[in-house]
Amino acid sequence: MKKLALSLLLFMAIGTISAQTNIQNSGWLGLFNSTKFNEKWGFAFDAQFRSSDNWEYVRNVLIRPGITYYINNKNNVTAGYLYTTTYNKLVGTSNNTLTEHRAWEQYVLSHKLRSSFVSHRFRLEQRFIEQANGDEIFAQRFRYFVRLIQPLQGNVDVFNEGAFVALQNEVFFNIQNKEKLNNSLFDQNRFYIAGGYRFSKKVDIEAGYLNQYTNGIARNTSNRVAQLALYTRF
Repeated sequence: MKKLALSLLLFMAIGTISAQTNIQNSGWLGLFNSTKFNEKWGFAFDAQFRSSDNWEYVRNVLIRPGITYYINNKNNVTAGYLYTTTYNKLVGTSNNTLTEHRAWEQYVLSHKLRSSFVSHRFRLEQRFIEQANGDEIFAQRFRYFVRLIQPLQGNVDVFNEGAFVALQNEVFFNIQNKEKLNNSLFDQNRFYIAGGYRFSKKVDIEAGYLNQYTNGIARNTSNRVAQLALYTRF
């Protein structure tokens, strides 16, 4: 599992950089929270705001709550709901704001790899996507995410405070009704590198660069993203 995760990180990063695609530039702002009610149950929530190309306006807003069951300190499962809007300034179109509703389920595995803290996330999504003509399509998507946090103070058993570097990759696959999306199993890949600071075991802030490579019907897109994120744990 560990070698597979690192290989996927390297492979997807090289593919993202080398592919010839349409280039965009945007900014993403995110809040990610996990709250434990007790030893076994908790609440997950994230809110994200994403700009259009060249930071002209807010294009996407995402709200994603979920309920988490902690199997142990290294494994947990979550089920939840997502509401997202996509705003497009299109001349001659009456409906510029499209909505998507999702149900989602995920499994997260966490472990140490030498001096790094690693997490793997496997997520399945059921998507109800509004179209510009007013129709709605249903599709399912699978996502695999791996994230490494390397504390800059070296190898520690418990990381509660200090600067760190984060490296992550996530790959998306269309597993149902892909012909209604981009007609491909591969949907997109997101490679991310960031620097951050952990103020306590409850709060992280980080800023970094994310490349979102999207496989489209007519053309592919490489979205170069400046991302600022706040992580809270209660």
